[in-house]
Amino acid sequence: MNARADLPLLLVALGGNALVRANEEGTITQQFANLERPARQLARLTTSHRLVITHGNGPQVGNLLLQQESCREVPQLPLEILVAQTQGQIGYMIESSLDAAFAAEGVNDPPPMLSLISYVVVDAEDPAFQHPTKPIGPFYKKRPQAEFPLVETPQGWRRVVASPEPRSVVEKREIRLLTKQGFVVICCGGGGIPVVREGRGFHGVEAVIDKDLASARLAREVGVELFIIASDVPGVALNFGTPQQRFVRHLSVTEAGRHQEDGQFAPGSMAPKVQACLRFLADGGRRALICAVEDIEAAVAGEAGTEFFPE
Repeated sequence: MNARADLPLLLVALGGNALVRANEEGTITQQFANLERPARQLARLTTSHRLVITHGNGPQVGNLLLQQESCREVPQLPLEILVAQTQGQIGYMIESSLDAAFAAEGVNDPPPMLSLISYVVVDAEDPAFQHPTKPIGPFYKKRPQAEFPLVETPQGWRRVVASPEPRSVVEKREIRLLTKQGFVVICCGGGGIPVVREGRGFHGVEAVIDKDLASARLAREVGVELFIIASDVPGVALNFGTPQQRFVRHLSVTEAGRHQEDGQFAPGSMAPKVQACLRFLADGGRRALICAVEDIEAAVAGEAGTEFFPE
């Protein structure tokens, strides 16, 4: 019997800012430096928890799309392949950062780690495919002649793709077994590679799955007890961006739902994070929090972030 098998299972969903901060170029040196602080916290938490790490990939997949647009000498790759590439890239960076963190923290017998290329089933009939809303990739000063849908933003024209609902993580069984054996599992990068079922197999689709909603789905499928979304803000704010802005430490499911209906949470940023936490609790999860990347340990201890609780 693995000595870690009975430890509570914690899933930490790292936002894109864990690697690339605002106003940074996003060099590899910067990304590794940004990972150092969360990695130290996660390394310490492995002494009391089994751990699953998911992560965003917005800046990284955007760079790959920009590289494709800038070079026509090599074949263009579909979005699903680019997402897979970022899963490997960021998984390597998180693993190596954790390795360094274990050494720095004096953990002589660290848990084994594994980065898993993972894909997530979506419904081919999801209405999101008829109304793409997720901006990705580079900005264009002028509307380009393109075969894909575009949206005009204050920074210029940008490609948009569908953002369908995550239905199931294909590798959930493997992730469950690995965590039972004590592995730290890094998976569902960028929300997972979106696939639709085709008989007994799958094929990829041009879409982006919200990372937090996919993480909540995975959490429910593998038996996570504590679900944390680590972002670039200290928690959930009401009246965000106004003189009346205030961060809240606790929100009941009912209160959060009411604020969501009132439009307190912006689509594409805080709204899916809140929705992910509410879904996790609705399916039997014990604790769900949103916190800053710097406050992961404090959030676990109940001393930071916004914690959601059932009635």
